[in-house]
Amino acid sequence: YERTCRYLCRKTSSVVVCVGYRLAPEHPFPAQFEDCLTAAIHFLRTAQDHGVDPCRIVICGDSSGGTLTAAVAQALVNRRDLPKLRAQILIYPFLQCVDINLPSYQQNERVPILLKERTLALGLKYVNVDLGLIKELFKGCHVSEDRRLKYQKWVSPDYIPHEFKTRGYKPSPTYLPSKEICEVAESMLDPVFSPLLAEDSVIAQLPETFILTCEFDVLRDDGLLYKKRLEDHGIKVTWCHLQEGFHGTVSALSLKFLYAPYS
Repeated sequence: YERTCRYLCRKTSSVVVCVGYRLAPEHPFPAQFEDCLTAAIHFLRTAQDHGVDPCRIVICGDSSGGTLTAAVAQALVNRRDLPKLRAQILIYPFLQCVDINLPSYQQNERVPILLKERTLALGLKYVNVDLGLIKELFKGCHVSEDRRLKYQKWVSPDYIPHEFKTRGYKPSPTYLPSKEICEVAESMLDPVFSPLLAEDSVIAQLPETFILTCEFDVLRDDGLLYKKRLEDHGIKVTWCHLQEGFHGTVSALSLKFLYAPYS
């Protein structure tokens, strides 16, 4: 990511700080979030030491970095001892583990680089949950009935615009939850892991947001659903959708431009 960050720094004339957070499985969830939050708090407090206006700080991340960005932004909304974030940038973020059968998961389950099963396998490794539960999680057996009722107002194919369902989407059957699996997978429904599940009181205080989604990405609909939640609470959202895009597009493009002068 150093080359990508250098590219962003040069193109935006900004100070770019990249957090070298600890990695799983050696450092299990939520160590990564805690590292990013600690770094964000430190920089908000010391921004002027780096020639940065503390009122113009934007946090950004792609993929799981988008998850961490969203979680950090949520954690900061009630901090009165820090400057407010100017904005957050979420690039094809992973935002929920309630429904792994949204239209984008069905349509792009075999599209490299982020296959549907790989997405969930990485998530399970992150929170140290047995990979043997993948099939049960695909069925939604990890979400209790009361939580299912609560989350359906935020996570549902009904909130995905029709134009994103034309590539072969079929509603999924409903399976009964398993108490045992619900307990094991509890951490996957924590808003730190699934920021789309944060309470309305938190969502309503978030800063202006930029969201990038890609058509050929299992995580496309996470971005679409978060966009809706934010807009429903009056948060200004700038949305960019890459019709021919795939997961990892931004890193691929930045590397292309970085290497181009030497080719």
